[in-house]
Amino acid sequence: MNAIPGTVGTDTAQVPDPDDRSTFALNVNGTSHTLTLDHRTTVLDALREHLGLTGAKKGCDHGQCGACTVLVDGRRANSCLLLAVAQADARITTVEGLADGDRLHPLQSAFLERDALQCGYCTPGQLCSAVGMLGEAEDGFPSHVTPQNRLAADGPAPLGAEEIRERMSGNLCRCGAYPHIVEAIEDVTP
Repeated sequence: MNAIPGTVGTDTAQVPDPDDRSTFALNVNGTSHTLTLDHRTTVLDALREHLGLTGAKKGCDHGQCGACTVLVDGRRANSCLLLAVAQADARITTVEGLADGDRLHPLQSAFLERDALQCGYCTPGQLCSAVGMLGEAEDGFPSHVTPQNRLAADGPAPLGAEEIRERMSGNLCRCGAYPHIVEAIEDVTP
């Protein structure tokens, strides 16, 4: 980093070194966006500050609350922990990309029907996490509470309320809408 010419003192402003930026394409919700960003820019900041997609929220900024959850190549991920430049070849889906035009994703409809949101801050992350979690269960991935006799079984993992709570435990809700969130997810489980 170089100091801005003409500044004086120890508290000088810094100009980003052009070598600290890269131009790359970020595929978000099926659309490719060419961005030139600082290498340290997270996916969350790229989405919110550079693409205007504000569904994913900045909660803890440490990967502990799940408010920033998006899908990366179909898998749920905390976007506050991912560097945007490292996701150039990935397909990112945000809550804005779950619906099919004016038709809501079945989970979005279930959240509305079950009143599975209160203030709504965590809802985009909850929805993306639930979509990813349903995919993981469909692919047979076990969780901590999956019964031992199912660990080696082929096929989808069964999703009861306890299994859903465990799989969604990385997404926090300060309003405490958890019972309705679980019910909404149960409504769309196969």
